[in-house]
Amino acid sequence: MARRPLPRILSKDSAQIARTQLARSRELARTAADSATDVLHPLITVSRGLRRLASAGRRRWADTPKDKRGPLLFLVASVILAVSLVPYGPLLAVITMLAAAAWQGRERTPPDSEGPDESRAERLQSLYEALVPYFSSAEDPAPLYAHGGEWEKALTAHEFDDAGRVGHLVIRYPAYFPDGEPDARARIEQLLTAKAGRGREYRFAWDEEGNQLTVTVLPPLPADIPAQHFVTAPGETVLGFTDPSEVQRTLPLSYGEEQIDVPPVVWRTGVRSTEPHLLAMGHPGCGTSTLLRSIALQALQYGDALIVDGGGTGEYACLTGRDGVLAVECALPGALASLEWAAQETERRLIAINLARQAGDPPPPDARRPLWIMLDRPSVFAHLAAAEGRKDPQTLLQAPLRHGRAANVTVVVAEELESADALSDAVRQHTRARVVLGPVAPRQAEAVLGAPPHTTPLGYVPPGRGYARLGSGPVHRLQVPRTPDPYDDATSDADRQAVLELLPPRATAVEAEPTEPAERTELTKPTDLTKPTVDAAPVTAEATG
Repeated sequence: MARRPLPRILSKDSAQIARTQLARSRELARTAADSATDVLHPLITVSRGLRRLASAGRRRWADTPKDKRGPLLFLVASVILAVSLVPYGPLLAVITMLAAAAWQGRERTPPDSEGPDESRAERLQSLYEALVPYFSSAEDPAPLYAHGGEWEKALTAHEFDDAGRVGHLVIRYPAYFPDGEPDARARIEQLLTAKAGRGREYRFAWDEEGNQLTVTVLPPLPADIPAQHFVTAPGETVLGFTDPSEVQRTLPLSYGEEQIDVPPVVWRTGVRSTEPHLLAMGHPGCGTSTLLRSIALQALQYGDALIVDGGGTGEYACLTGRDGVLAVECALPGALASLEWAAQETERRLIAINLARQAGDPPPPDARRPLWIMLDRPSVFAHLAAAEGRKDPQTLLQAPLRHGRAANVTVVVAEELESADALSDAVRQHTRARVVLGPVAPRQAEAVLGAPPHTTPLGYVPPGRGYARLGSGPVHRLQVPRTPDPYDDATSDADRQAVLELLPPRATAVEAEPTEPAERTELTKPTDLTKPTVDAAPVTAEATG
């Protein structure tokens, strides 16, 4: 019987045929996938757009404050109800939603990764060349900065504004640069300010650990926000407004016909305040009187104010005779008498609060009501007192300054920078909240605030523009709300009306009844005639003298 040969399954021809069939299958699958992608491309685009819209909605809901989520839900429900009641409303809503999803889900081209154009590259190269003498050393074997070197390695990030000037810059510098020395930093900041463009305000952030310097151009603060009622709690005073990145709080304000949210610089006073007193300094016309008027209008909502004006310009005449305004003194005798009363009032409050605590009772209301003592240019009174042989009015501020926090007494002093030497030691030591206004040099701002500002000064600043520092906190840019003197002819009608609306009403004077006619009236009353003669005789003799 003959053997039947085995089939050659794994022959060379069969293996080649198998590989060919596998390649055809892969090509067929790839073609089918491409065809399915082309057919389902609109559905994929809409799905991607819906996913992006949902993500945007979740981010919007997370960023919305909790107190505003209820009105937002009510608004969305109202829109859905209105759309459902409109003829063909649901259909139009679905079409609009699909169109928005298709627009959001479209394939976006990546941004151009090429470098800056020729003019911007020349500007960055000039910045690099200007930094070479400061960031290079002859002993460096591989210098990061060298004449004719490449700026791309040193200037790692850069942005330009619409005018073609530098708006943001990240600079690398070698580790041996003394970035801990203020003079070395000041030279670099002054150079970058000149090369990047004058007339703007820059913020310099030094990263000493990473050897990087971040330069950011700050937008100007709004200088035309009028005086108005601020949404604050008792004991909170709005000094002005600052950058959004500096504080974690915003205030709703009326800005013309719009409502905006502006980050404020809030100064807290009272028993639990760590900075119960304020010192504001600046050049003439910089806005220190405007700051004092703004503080006074806010303080009169919850307390009383005593104003001593050493300038004698009558800028606080609008507060004379108002409810809560105890006095507005412009002369030396009145200032001495008012401040002496304030010192005695501080001692009286301390005694009353101490007795109440010993008895286990709350402090009396007259000791809890805030008392504000505001002095504008006390150095003028110091010179007048020295000429007339009287005591300096600032010596009467020792008790309010030292014990004012416990007695709910707050002292606000405004002085010119040229007269800073005339301030007493008590004023310098106990005013830990500081404000400096106007175009001041960095060293002057550091002398007042205790720390240098992290921004470059400008040649021209509007009134009320400066810096503020509360205690040992950071230095903030500050813009005081526009609070001019309403009785000044140069004040606009809108600003005048805004300040007049904030003023308390006029205090009504109560006339004392005459003593002698009252006693005679008592004698003519019918009830007095029924009294025995022995009781009426002493009164009659007393009345007739």
